[in-house]
Amino acid sequence: MSGTSEGPTPAADLDRSAVTDSDHNTYHRVFAAATLAMVVVDREGLCVSANAAFGELLGTDPDTLAGRVAADLVDLASDTRTWHAYREVLRGRQARLRCTRRLKHPDGHSVWVQVTVTPLAGDGPGVLLSAADISARRELQARLRHLQMHDPVTRLPNRTLFFERLTAALEAESYEQSGTGRIGLCYLDLDGFKAVNDTLGHRVGDRLLAAVAERLTRVADETGYARAGTPLVARLGGDEFALLVEDSTGTEQLADLAESALKALEAPFDLAGQRLSLTASIGVVERHASGTTATGLMQAADTTLYWAKADGKGRWTLFDPERNAHLMTRQALSSTLRPAIERGEFALEYQPLVGMEDGRLSGVEALIRWNHPQFGTLTPNRFIGLAEEDGSIVQLGRWALATACRQARRWQLDHPGEPPIFVSVNVAVRQVWDSDLVADVAQTLAETGLAPHLLQLELTESAVMGSAGRPLQALQALSDMGVRIAIDDFGTGYSNLAYLSRLPVSVLKLDGSFVRGFQYEVDTASTVAVPPNPADEVIVEAMIQLAHRLGLTVTAECVETSAQATRLRRIGCDTGQGWLYSRPVPPDRISELLGDQTYAVGKP
Repeated sequence: MSGTSEGPTPAADLDRSAVTDSDHNTYHRVFAAATLAMVVVDREGLCVSANAAFGELLGTDPDTLAGRVAADLVDLASDTRTWHAYREVLRGRQARLRCTRRLKHPDGHSVWVQVTVTPLAGDGPGVLLSAADISARRELQARLRHLQMHDPVTRLPNRTLFFERLTAALEAESYEQSGTGRIGLCYLDLDGFKAVNDTLGHRVGDRLLAAVAERLTRVADETGYARAGTPLVARLGGDEFALLVEDSTGTEQLADLAESALKALEAPFDLAGQRLSLTASIGVVERHASGTTATGLMQAADTTLYWAKADGKGRWTLFDPERNAHLMTRQALSSTLRPAIERGEFALEYQPLVGMEDGRLSGVEALIRWNHPQFGTLTPNRFIGLAEEDGSIVQLGRWALATACRQARRWQLDHPGEPPIFVSVNVAVRQVWDSDLVADVAQTLAETGLAPHLLQLELTESAVMGSAGRPLQALQALSDMGVRIAIDDFGTGYSNLAYLSRLPVSVLKLDGSFVRGFQYEVDTASTVAVPPNPADEVIVEAMIQLAHRLGLTVTAECVETSAQATRLRRIGCDTGQGWLYSRPVPPDRISELLGDQTYAVGKP
């Protein structure tokens, strides 16, 4: 017997066979008629059968697909990860694969499909591969993304898309394989745009922005024709635009682009009967992409744009690392100024004021120094301006006044046999306006025991000569108290000499620019001392005579040579100050000088 049954087939078996054949026919008809594109793939990855929808998707007869490599039909081998996952599903080691592919139809248009690969149930020949047409959805997503990534007024890429492109351009793989490895940015801001919105309305303002965008785009396109790539033009918000240059060739390229942008905006704009002219300021940054971050690049561009505005607007300015370092240092100093006062990081040095006739020490000027933990010893020109800006000059001025008066009193007590010397302290205008200077001085003198006539307060010429109201009242009260008032850097401002007689001033300090003209110049060829223009001496002598007739004494700053001292003494100058006598020194050095009152002109 061969094992086959020779008797009649049982009814149950006939019924099961009929059902199986019926189900198979049903599934086949459903498969063939389904609108979803499907193909059955065997374990080797070859097509067994494809339905009509699949053939229509690919623009071919589905019957011709049998035996074809299924992965080739839907581009599953184009990336390693997808290809590996597909092979795992074929081998039964992975339950499912889903991916998105862009297919080329024979008639030329592209079709986006979502491919799904799942194992067939039971002992089927392999897997079922389906492809759903998602082109309409992709198109909708693209439109939504375009709206999300573009400015509705100018239709330019917006801030979001700009930073997306910038971040991608700074990724290592985008510049290491090809290109110059550099990146450039022109950060542009329209000068006075707010006035357009305020006077003509936002509708005209929007039209102006759109017109500016058109011109900048034209500039970028023209630049792109001559080079490898076209700069990305974006509106970052308000009246700010950016031109991003990937694979830039150097600062010259960015400078040319900025110059072209400014030139493009020169012509007036005709907007619905309104003829408008405007300028722009541009910050230009160009550097290696390696080591650069999007934040760092934008900070540099923003800083440079600020420079362009500060330098006069209507221009482009190139990023300067040294200028930026100075700015960063300035910001660092500004942020730590107040805590530094509390931490006691400031100290005073004193520069002698010497009588021109006898060469004896008569007083000292207190000069403040900041012993900064990071930047070392800083002179006043590095931080006094900052202190005036943020108001900490009041606190710093009180400390300097108290410290100088305390030290002057100490010298007086330590050298009772010598005539006491006065101390001169610089006072900023803001100290007069923002504090009760008269009360501060009175309290300090009372606490230290220093006599009022041993304190001299120095104010700049511009501050004193323009004094009125409260400042003038304060100066008068201080003078009535017995404190001497000195005008510092006299001769550099626009002096109202008639007003000078009505001010409570005791001393004029001639600016060093006058005194420097007093030193004899030596002809190196003949080694003969050649006197400078005599007009310098005439002017200084006239100022000294005027001061003496008003009952004032005169101090000459920046005395550096004995020749200067001799000439100043001859024309009647009372006091000298400068390196001829001494540089600013610590308090103990002044104590030594007081102990040796043979102190003479020119002694180091």
